[in-house]
Amino acid sequence: MTDFDAIDALLAGARQEVPLPPAGERRALREGLNLSRTQLARALEVSPSTVAGWESGRDPSGEVREKYAYFLKGARTKLAAAAPAGQPEQTEPEQTEPEQTEPAKTVPAEAGTDQPPAHGSGDDGDEDVVALSAPQPCVLCGQPARHQVAGFPQHLDPAHCGTPERTRTAHQASPTEPPPPPARRSPRTGGGVKVVPAGRRLKTADDPDLIAAAVSAALDQHGGDVEAATAALVRRAIPDAMALLDQTRKGGRYDIVAHPWLPDVLRKQTSRGPDQIWEARPKWTRAELPPGEYEVTALDVNGAYLSALKTHLPLGQLEHSTGDRHDRRRAGVHLITPPAWEHDAYLPNPIGSRDEPGPLWVTEPTLRLLLRLSGPKYGLCDPPEIHESWTSGATEGLLEKFRVALKDARDRAIAENDDVTLEYVKAMYSKFVSTMGESNYNRELYRTDWMHLIRSQAFANLWWKAHRAYDEGLMVVRAMGTDELHVIGEWRAVFPEGRGVSEVKVKDVYTVGTPVAAGQDV
Repeated sequence: MTDFDAIDALLAGARQEVPLPPAGERRALREGLNLSRTQLARALEVSPSTVAGWESGRDPSGEVREKYAYFLKGARTKLAAAAPAGQPEQTEPEQTEPEQTEPAKTVPAEAGTDQPPAHGSGDDGDEDVVALSAPQPCVLCGQPARHQVAGFPQHLDPAHCGTPERTRTAHQASPTEPPPPPARRSPRTGGGVKVVPAGRRLKTADDPDLIAAAVSAALDQHGGDVEAATAALVRRAIPDAMALLDQTRKGGRYDIVAHPWLPDVLRKQTSRGPDQIWEARPKWTRAELPPGEYEVTALDVNGAYLSALKTHLPLGQLEHSTGDRHDRRRAGVHLITPPAWEHDAYLPNPIGSRDEPGPLWVTEPTLRLLLRLSGPKYGLCDPPEIHESWTSGATEGLLEKFRVALKDARDRAIAENDDVTLEYVKAMYSKFVSTMGESNYNRELYRTDWMHLIRSQAFANLWWKAHRAYDEGLMVVRAMGTDELHVIGEWRAVFPEGRGVSEVKVKDVYTVGTPVAAGQDV
């Protein structure tokens, strides 16, 4: 075969990617056939969150792209055939919104409507929904919106977000009222990817127990072999965790966006190198102990990453700001100059072990920890100086149902001595956290910002346990990573012992120091 023959064979085998319609049309085609994301995901053998990413601007590749394009082409043909003669095909439903002329007021959530509930009734926090007297640019897509959620103007219906609002009819609009100014779209949008209110979806009381069903199926498949079933479940922990996440988000106020645009500080500087975020991982050992011999207990904190899923996570696209001001209703990453820490002799530094001085990028949990310690209640340091931030509106309960489902399964497994389920659940939450960044093992969720925030929350939780031990009279000897705390003293009077996520267990007991000789001053 000549060089030209090889090239001809290469060209003959090359295949061009099948073109896909715009993201907004993809969703309209699916909804036009009254199909849910779950139904389509099942047919394409992907997760519902992956379909959501495609409908927000991300494109599939390979064989699944061809299947998705085939579905979209068939959906368009079927909708066109069903449309009445003489009418053009409607791929986006026409929507009109009544003009708001009254002052802003709280909008109650009516049963059966597709809008977030009013103040105090949401699943992800206590953000209130307020009607605006005049349209304002949506914080998510930049188009005019007539409501705000958690203080941020945005559309209540996902179908409106990312598309211009429909022109109001002549009998709705005042003939003398000037049209609202066109909203400017942020130049940093990531292909239309956004977070939009998911509405008040119906909850079902008979949702299947995905964890129990998976364990039962694995044991049946491997003839009751516990080791083989456990190994199989651990291997599928990532896709199973994503399926559980999709199930627990039913009834949530916000859709989870799998592939948002992220600033450069959250991107790896090289293919194998880290990004610019400092997670404040503690690696601290007490430099000196009083004279004498002491028994040290190494405590193991249970489910550190599982507990850390409860943290403030940004919802929309991260937006840049400057100035030494922190907004507690937002979350993200911050460039700060940390304060001096003068208590290293008995407590670890809240920003962890850092050799180089100067500004650094920290996460929301680290900043909140420093701000709290600098407040009047503790007064342990000066406030950090904030130089700039990348943040978005946030909620602490975004992953709460997911966390509770994993915790309940873990608790049941411990009570029933079910090691298969216990190892399976542990793999689900640990791999969920570790692979949600730029990982090839979980391509359904690229949330580097969330990964850093959850890890940092686990570190902050360990720091507070160290402070509690010190405050209760124990001597803190070491704090390592997210789950290791070494103390001297009657620790059972401070921490409950057990295997629950609010308990600790003994990892090791060892002796340090030298006995004091008789008559020697201590």
